[in-house]
Amino acid sequence: MIIAVMSDSHDNIWNLRRALEIVSREKADMILHCGDFVAPFMLKELAAAGLPVHGVFGNNDGDQHQLTRLALTELTRIHLHGLVAELDVDGFRIALTHYYAVGRGLALSKRYDLVCYGHSHVQRLETVGATPLLNPGEIMGKEGRPGFCTVDTANGAIAEQRLR
Repeated sequence: MIIAVMSDSHDNIWNLRRALEIVSREKADMILHCGDFVAPFMLKELAAAGLPVHGVFGNNDGDQHQLTRLALTELTRIHLHGLVAELDVDGFRIALTHYYAVGRGLALSKRYDLVCYGHSHVQRLETVGATPLLNPGEIMGKEGRPGFCTVDTANGAIAEQRLR
C-alpha cells in the first residue's frame, strides 16, 4: 500500500491541490496528515481526493471543534485522532503526531514501523532505535520548497515528493 504523508498545509489550498495531483499520480491508497490544516475548508480539499485521510491536530488548528464536526458529519473519509494517532495498515504500524518530542517518544516505544510528525516545516528522516521517525516537510511552502513523502508499506521505502 502507498501512503502519502503530509503536514503543515496552513490553508495553502493551491499547494494542497498540487500535492493531491501527485498523490493521484503516485496511486496512493491513503493520506496521513500530521497537523496544522488550519481551516475546515482544507479538510474538504483533502476529502476531494476520494481516499481515507487520517490526521492529528497541530498548534495552528484553532477551531478543532469545527474541524471535528465537519469530519464527523459531512466528510466521512476524514478521521481526526486528536493529538496522537495509532494506525495498523495491513500489519504496518504507524503513529502520527504534530510534535517531534512526542514522535521521538513514540518511536522509542518500539511499537511502530513508522512514526510521523510535523511542526518544524522541515523534511527530516532519522532512525530512533530501529524505528524511522519522519517529518514529511510542509505543504505550505514557508520554509522553502513545499512537499511531502510517500511510504510503501510493503517494504518501508520512503520517497520525497516536491511540489515545484
